[in-house]
This record gives sequence, structure tokens and C-alpha cells, in this order.
Amino acid sequence: MSWTRRKPMEAMSPSGDQHRMARTLSWPHLLALGVGAIVGTGILTLIGVGADRAGPAVLLSFAIAGAICACAALAYAELSTMMPAAGSAYSYSYVVLGEGIAWIVGWSLILEYSLVVSTVAVGWSGYAAPLLTAIGFPVGLTQGPELGGLINLPAIFIIAVVAGLLMLGTHESARLNTLLVLIKIATLSLFVWVALPAFDAQNLEPFMPFGFAKHMGADGVERGVMAAAAIIFFAFYGFDAISTAAEEARNPERDLAIGIVGSLVVCTLIYVLVAAAAIGAMPFTRFADSPEPLALILREMGRGEVARIVAIAAVIALPTVLLGFLYGQSRIFLVMARDGFLPQSLAKISKRGTPARITMVTAILVAIIAGLLPIDEIAALANAGTLIAFTSVGLCLLVLRKRLPDMRRPFRTPAAWFVGLGAMGGCAYLFISLPMQTILACLGWNAVGLVVYFLYGQKRATAAAGRA
Repeated sequence: MSWTRRKPMEAMSPSGDQHRMARTLSWPHLLALGVGAIVGTGILTLIGVGADRAGPAVLLSFAIAGAICACAALAYAELSTMMPAAGSAYSYSYVVLGEGIAWIVGWSLILEYSLVVSTVAVGWSGYAAPLLTAIGFPVGLTQGPELGGLINLPAIFIIAVVAGLLMLGTHESARLNTLLVLIKIATLSLFVWVALPAFDAQNLEPFMPFGFAKHMGADGVERGVMAAAAIIFFAFYGFDAISTAAEEARNPERDLAIGIVGSLVVCTLIYVLVAAAAIGAMPFTRFADSPEPLALILREMGRGEVARIVAIAAVIALPTVLLGFLYGQSRIFLVMARDGFLPQSLAKISKRGTPARITMVTAILVAIIAGLLPIDEIAALANAGTLIAFTSVGLCLLVLRKRLPDMRRPFRTPAAWFVGLGAMGGCAYLFISLPMQTILACLGWNAVGLVVYFLYGQKRATAAAGRA
């Protein structure tokens, strides 16, 4: 049956020059790609949201989300070096778990990447719109229909710019991304340097005012350490985009592991320091749920000039997140096109060694979402899609350890069973800690996905397999 059919591991590499991408990325590029995708609006805004849900124990929420992501990252590192293909969790699932599970994972990744790119583009537009309207740009062209406008042109513009960069060349995009990532790290380091000396241990009391497990508060908001962790999880993922660069890495067996694990370690360290500095500098109730908590803290400390620098950094941060996720989504679509789930003509590689066709199609898709749809109401779905993908990667790690224990592993995850079960169990716990409407919406999305698979994808994949 096609549902259980597994893709041969040797078939993961593209055949023919028209499907082969240029290998231009070294480990510093991959490390910067991961940090650029991870460090963005999450750390700049979700500290406030997390503090509202967990109080000072948001520090514990960060640690839990980081630990679960660390398990997933180690699993990704082993699988990506064993199977250096661009499809990430979708490809690993196809080889290890079968076509049906691969489709669900790929469908979930479409949800994750599309919503992240669209949400971040609208977030960038929120910063750019006041500047544009100040010089006479029509307000109706800076907002989608849900806000009373016609279309969000700034969001579409930034997606077009990033897509153009990716089509121009992966190496050129990676160099610009590295520069912007260094600026972001320097800016967050500045916040820690200014805020940490004001640390007051009394701001940590009571440490866990809303308890550990998710529960509904009197105001109708779900609170607790795990409720905060399920939301803060958004601030950590992005390292999985590195695994989609497997076919463009110069030395994938070494560089992918460095990029995946290294970017998560760097970002976890940054997050813990920033969160500790924020919680210690001011009682959490004063910046909880603020759209700009770090800048608010700095202004309350009388450091308005530093607050302006942090606000500018937010604008700089967003395009690097766009680049990382638009890059990853186009590569996953590329592999799905090779497998027949999308038109195979989209898998053709340009003369510059980039998948220009699929990048353009991907950009058009997310630009429509960003320009027209009310994504602020469904952006939390990105977390649900990611958790499904991370769970499958943990399962793939354990199945391969059992099925092929002696297979060569360029990066061998230590304590594999602990890591695999940690990724699966942790992601499952985070999933049920999501808001109930998000869980139901995710189940609805996957129900639609299964209908699409049985009516459309299954036949195309079977035909593609026959041609292969």
C-alpha cells in the first residue's frame, strides 16, 4: 500500500543536474541561518506574553521549551547527517515511517512555515507602515481587509525582497543574513548589559504564582508554566530550517550538526540571559503582555536611547527570520515536487544553482496570506505544526536505531533513547498545553490534508514512484 510505502534512502539524492543545487554553504553560514531564524519577534515580544502566563517562572518555561527543542535538535542533527536531503522532517519520515506519515508531516510543515513567514511579514509591516503613511502612502494599502484596508503591500514587498535574494543566490543571501544576525546578537547583548545590573531578587517573588500545569484563569486566559512554555516554544524553533540546507552544505556530514546544535545552544544562552535580565529588572506585571517588553523595561529604567536601539533591532531582526523560514519552506516544497506531490517541473534548478521556480511559487503563496488573511487569529497554529514535525523526528531517530543499529552515523546523538523519547514526550506535552482552539484547528487542518492526500497526492506520488 502507498500509505506505508517507504522511500529508499539512496533515492533521497536528486538525479540529474537540473535538480541538483549548488553547494555553497559552510558551517558559519548554517549557524547564522539558524540563529537568524530563531532570534526574532519571539524573544522581543514573547517574554511579555510568557510572563503574563507564568509570572517569574517564565524562566522555567524558557528552560523547558529549550530542553525539549534540544532533544529535537539532537535528533535532527543525527538524521540530517545520515540523510543529507533538503526535505527535513518530511524526507526522514518518508524513508523511515512511510508515505502517509510523511504527507502528514509535510502538510504540518506547510502550516508552520507559511504561517511564520506570513506573520513575520505582517509584523515587519507594522513597523514600516507608520513611516510610509507619514509620507503620504495610503493607509488602506498597509492593512489587510480584516483591519478595514484593501491589501498589506509592505508585507508583500518584504516577502518579494527576501524571495528575490534567495533566487539571486543562496551564498549571497547567507552572507547578508550573517551580518544582520551579528547586529541582532550585539543588540540583545546591549539589553543584558544595561538591564542585568538592575537585577532585584524581590522581583522573582512569588516565583510560580500560576502553578505549573496549564489551567484556565478567572479571566479566561490559560496560565501556568507549561501554558507559557507552549507559547514560548515559538521563540525557539527555526533550527529545523538548517536541515533543509543539506543539499547546499559544502560538508553536510560535519556542518549540519554544527549548525543545528550550535544555533540552539547560542540562542538558548541568549534567551536565558535576556529573560533573567528582564524579570530581574522589573516586576513582571509592569511589562506582561506588552507588545515591546524589552523597550518598555529600558524606558522605565530611564534608558530611552537604548530602547530606541532595541526597537530598531526589531525591524532588522524580522527579515532574517523571513529568510530562514522562506528558505526552508521552498526547499521542502522542492522535495515534495520531486516526489510527485507537486508538479515536478517546479523542482528545476536555475543556472545560479537555486530552486527559483519553487521559491517564487512559495513567495506568492505566503504573500497572499500576508496581504489578505487575518493571520493574527491563526498564527498559533504554527506551533502545532512544528510539534508534529518534531515528534516525528524523535520517532524516526528511535526507529532507525532499532532497524539499522550498525548504519554509519556521521553525528551520533548521545543517549539516543532518552533524546528520542524526550523529543516525543516533550512535544506531546507542549501540544496538549496549547490553547484548545489551536488544537482543534490543527486537527481540522490535518483532516483536510488527509482528504487532499487521498484524492490528489496519493495518485501523483504513486505515478512519480513508478517513473523513478
